[in-house]
Amino acid sequence: MKKRIDMNEGKYIESLISQYAALIKKPSKDMACPKRENAISNTLVKEADWTKSGADLLLTLANDYGAFMLRNALALAVVLDKEDGDRLY
Repeated sequence: MKKRIDMNEGKYIESLISQYAALIKKPSKDMACPKRENAISNTLVKEADWTKSGADLLLTLANDYGAFMLRNALALAVVLDKEDGDRLY
């Protein structure tokens, strides 16, 4: 039986980008600055319902891998039906 793939991921991503852009309000050029990362992490915890460890990991992933790699990881996760992954942040 062929697995059904949810093709709405693009819409979900557009919505998340809009939400995070509204929360973070400033371009991410200085994102690697520790003070800025801490402020972003705190905002994610308070405004987007992330745990502290989840918010910190999200920032680490964004900084370490960037959008290109993460888009490809998302596509692979969708095909592999990995909605939450194994770490459950």
